[in-house]
Amino acid sequence: MLTDFIGNTPLVQVTRLDGIGSNRLFLKLEGNNPAGSVKDRPAWSMIRRAAERGEIHPGDRLIEATSGNTGIALAMVAAAAGYPLTLIMPAHMSAERRAVMKAFGAEIVHVTQEEGMEGARDLADEMQREGRGTVLDQFGNPDNPRAHYEGTAPEIWRDTKSSLTHFVATMGTTGTIMGCSAYFREHAPDVQVVGVQPDGDSSIPGIRKWPEAYLPGIFRAEAVDRIIECGAGPAEDTMRELARREGIFCGPSSGGSVWAALQLCAELENATIAAIICDRGDRYISTGVFPS
Repeated sequence: MLTDFIGNTPLVQVTRLDGIGSNRLFLKLEGNNPAGSVKDRPAWSMIRRAAERGEIHPGDRLIEATSGNTGIALAMVAAAAGYPLTLIMPAHMSAERRAVMKAFGAEIVHVTQEEGMEGARDLADEMQREGRGTVLDQFGNPDNPRAHYEGTAPEIWRDTKSSLTHFVATMGTTGTIMGCSAYFREHAPDVQVVGVQPDGDSSIPGIRKWPEAYLPGIFRAEAVDRIIECGAGPAEDTMRELARREGIFCGPSSGGSVWAALQLCAELENATIAAIICDRGDRYISTGVFPS
């Protein structure tokens, strides 16, 4: 089955970026998952485990609020497993993302840019109350971080030959950083877990600083040792540098993750740092972040 090929993505060492110094910087290429992002892991985990518990059955309609990558991943898994899917997203998300979701057969419902992800989440809950489907709830579903506890983190620990000192991940739903932190706390407690959030009013696709009322239910502040804030400009500049100098084509959130990792490199010596490359750059072409 297609979902058998989710996970075990490459971990590559980068050497040509400025500022690495005496450290080793590794990037986890999650764009190599079948639907092209790190969200393939929780999408499969949430659907598979809900089915195992008897909470959903093939043919049942699933509902999810998404800003893009989770929606694409869920659309792929739902198509492969036989579930109709409704995705609710802000209208300003990239055209590529909407096109891919529709290609997989998902129904898309838009909220306004002003309503944003908070409005999308509220509408998903309203539709579930009305009996129009089952919300998987990536923000509160423990099967989201579980995918990273069981897959992403042990893969990184294995591929760094148990030498990892710092783990860096951007924070949106926080599933990646929560699951990886849980694994490292248990198996490698000296690893420092570093989260990346937007600074000020910066808008970076896939990274959020949530209002208190909308903090993901899976988030635990004590699981993160440090938070580095990144602006949209540095995130996009680093994203473009990765393509030009390392041949790694990714999106702005990945640029933010690597920018934060380079801030650590400026402070450290002989560290082994791993950062998450969340997705591929081809789903951002229409936004103008790459030179024409």
